[in-house]
Amino acid sequence: MKVTISKAVILSLVLILSACKTAEFSEKTLKESEEQLTPLRTISVKENKIPRTIEKDGKIRWVLEGYDWTKGFWPGVCWMQYENTLDPKWKEAAELNQKIFLADKDLTNDHDLGFLFNNSYGKAYKITNDPKYRQVLIDASNSLITRFNKNVGCIQSWDLKDNWQSKKGWSFPVIIDNMMNLEMLFEVSILTGDDKYKNIAITHANTTMKNHFRPDGSSYHVVDYNPQTGSVNSKITAQGYADESAWARGQAWGLYAYTMCYRYTKDKKYLDFAEKIAKFILTNPNYPQDGVPYWDFNAPNIPNAPRDASSGAILASGLIELSTYTNDKYLKQATHILKSLASDNYTAKLGENGHFVLKNSVGSLPMGNEVSVPLNYADYYYIEALMELKKRGI
Repeated sequence: MKVTISKAVILSLVLILSACKTAEFSEKTLKESEEQLTPLRTISVKENKIPRTIEKDGKIRWVLEGYDWTKGFWPGVCWMQYENTLDPKWKEAAELNQKIFLADKDLTNDHDLGFLFNNSYGKAYKITNDPKYRQVLIDASNSLITRFNKNVGCIQSWDLKDNWQSKKGWSFPVIIDNMMNLEMLFEVSILTGDDKYKNIAITHANTTMKNHFRPDGSSYHVVDYNPQTGSVNSKITAQGYADESAWARGQAWGLYAYTMCYRYTKDKKYLDFAEKIAKFILTNPNYPQDGVPYWDFNAPNIPNAPRDASSGAILASGLIELSTYTNDKYLKQATHILKSLASDNYTAKLGENGHFVLKNSVGSLPMGNEVSVPLNYADYYYIEALMELKKRGI
């Protein structure tokens, strides 16, 4: 008997095989990340400290005992590893390390509470549904919204006393990074049924959309406002090459955050804006072939400028979510970035790199701080992106 196979069946088999191949990549890469990070977990538990990066001599640099915006990323990494493996040691490490900064939920002089708590206690609540984490998110959100100024329509980023920003002459600085803290406010509105958190997040997003971005979709790093009138004093940079340059991590923050805003509001203007940012990044003449950006799109020494794996990881994670709202339009680019990050150019060999996964990230090049080193937030967004690939079965 002659058996015929339709084109539709053949196409289905091809798609299935293709999906299996991609899933094999994400599962394999996640497993390798766990192997690399396990010794770091052991050390962090023993020391009861949160790893941030490595020193010049290769030793682990721990987060600062006082203010440090990166505190939440390592517990978040541990929660994702627990979600992926169900190994209770990852859960124990996450809980131990996030307790270190629990008191920070009541800080009102810190705009990074979303980074600290949404990426740690927020992950914990989503994975375990344990109500003890819920109140922490509410408390942190109540602290964060005290920094909202109705005249400006934004949450203030940096305070201007007793720090390096005080020398800049700013009045009410708002940085593009601050968009990432809005996710916690959206979440807490859902948890509490109180729209005040969501409304502040929307107002901040709209004000930032109006004042932070150029016509081509690129963003300034810092916008300084007059806190009495809400008018713009200046548009400058602190982390980028120049005031008018496009600092790579800032562009990635914007894409990720406006995609997130669309997730919570379903307001198409946010989706369209995220796509506008994506177009600027992906069609930029200085966007590298491997998809991992230079630290600034206008760095003067391209192609010899340092790459920033953290920007690549944030970008990949943001593009994966953006693809879910655009018929997988950006999935190929996201996967390409992740495969580049998984290569020897950016992924450390087992046991090296202070046991961090990714190497070659840039913290603050203008300040000569954390250049071409691992960073805990690079690993966080890298693993988050890989988890999304796996969850989608591709």
